[in-house]
Amino acid sequence: AMVAGPVGAAVGGLMGNLMEGKVRGEVGVKFRYLPLPAVTKKQTRYEVKGGLPGVDWGQLYKLHMNKLRSSSGSTQNNGDLDPDIVGDDLEFCAFVSQDETGCSCGIYRSLEKKLIAVSFRGTCELVDLLTDASIIQTSWVDGEDSELDETAKVHIGFRKSLNSVSRRVKELILGAVKPGDDLSQYDLLVTGHSLGGALATLFATDVAEYGVDAGRSLPQLAPSDQWWESLASAFSKKIIKKDVPPPRPKSLRLYSFGSPRVGNDAFVAKFDSLQGNGINEAYRVVNGADVVARLPRTVNALMFGSVGYDHCGGTALVCLPKTANKEQKNEKDSDGEEPPLWVEGESDDNLCPVRDGTPLSSPLASGMLLGDIYAAVKDAAEQVSSETPDGKKDQTVTARMKGLDFGKLAETVSGRLQSVTATDVTSIFGIDKQYADREAKIMKSVMSGEALSNHMEDQYYGAMGRACGFTALVGEEIISYE
Repeated sequence: AMVAGPVGAAVGGLMGNLMEGKVRGEVGVKFRYLPLPAVTKKQTRYEVKGGLPGVDWGQLYKLHMNKLRSSSGSTQNNGDLDPDIVGDDLEFCAFVSQDETGCSCGIYRSLEKKLIAVSFRGTCELVDLLTDASIIQTSWVDGEDSELDETAKVHIGFRKSLNSVSRRVKELILGAVKPGDDLSQYDLLVTGHSLGGALATLFATDVAEYGVDAGRSLPQLAPSDQWWESLASAFSKKIIKKDVPPPRPKSLRLYSFGSPRVGNDAFVAKFDSLQGNGINEAYRVVNGADVVARLPRTVNALMFGSVGYDHCGGTALVCLPKTANKEQKNEKDSDGEEPPLWVEGESDDNLCPVRDGTPLSSPLASGMLLGDIYAAVKDAAEQVSSETPDGKKDQTVTARMKGLDFGKLAETVSGRLQSVTATDVTSIFGIDKQYADREAKIMKSVMSGEALSNHMEDQYYGAMGRACGFTALVGEEIISYE
């Protein structure tokens, strides 16, 4: 209601113009924008729980912060950002929901830390499943030609869903700023799980490039409405000059969990260009074999055409231990377990297992079946040193063949053939072995049910607990590893 004035006035005026009959009188109405009330007494910190009963994200965060502080007097931080980003006065400000699209999000703030957090809800209704299912793309900036390859394009369902609430969310972000303060003094944190992670990614991209433009929903070629300037002036108690860019937060961080891919290569390139230039930090947390984080897939087929999708931001891979009941025993990870946390580009130089990679490769490349056999023959041939009677090397094929150690060569090739896998067979036809391995693992996890179970909140809760050094089981006390 605080920000609905202009919309209500416009709708009322339109309806009035549609009414037939004589005008019988006039009614004058004044609207005054009010910010969220200033805090006059110490706030009780809002306790963050979870979507599932028994999940306590707030307690896990609190224990993790305590561990960081007590670790050798640690003052760990991320650049110039305070590691404990949540103040003791964290409060839940508003919940925004749109019935038609099912898009929903909550807005939180801490005046002590000057933090505003926006959390988008994940898939939980039938309409959300319809949003997730499509692979069709549309231009990220409304009005741009989506037929051009260089156009940044995103999932049409994700964009439509976010477009239904984005403007209202931005209005409420401006309203969450304490009277007398400016948005540039506040850190903005955007997060979400599943579908909510995809919406968070799009929202953060918009804010990073254009600021908190409450004069429109998502990016468009058409100019934004200018009434947001008076709104910003009312909230901040400062005069906002005309024709100035929309306000920007002090910092912008994006943390998504189990997020699907949202856009094509051009959109990913746009997102990457904003990291360090609008987005201070972005991580895409993925739990184990979570299949949703590997969708939508890039499609290259005659009936579908070419529809490309890739990830935005670095992957932070977490997972639960495979050893049964190990966490209940509060034991450390045994040898052979996956690491509790793997961060793309930071932990090692390995390729991200969540990315598709290149499906096609040369059949003679290293690691491919034919490539390894070819390399063995080549190495054996290079070791041959055949000389003619005059002391010169004889490079003829016949001479080199005579000098080959066929016994050793046969042993090498036989050993390689004994280790042939299904993906080795596909490599003969030019399908990259690592790509085929990943596809096989995805299919196996889908058939076993692991791919979907790893996407659930309780699994992320346990995996994040492990990454922080805790046993975090639904409905049970969080225990630190010994």
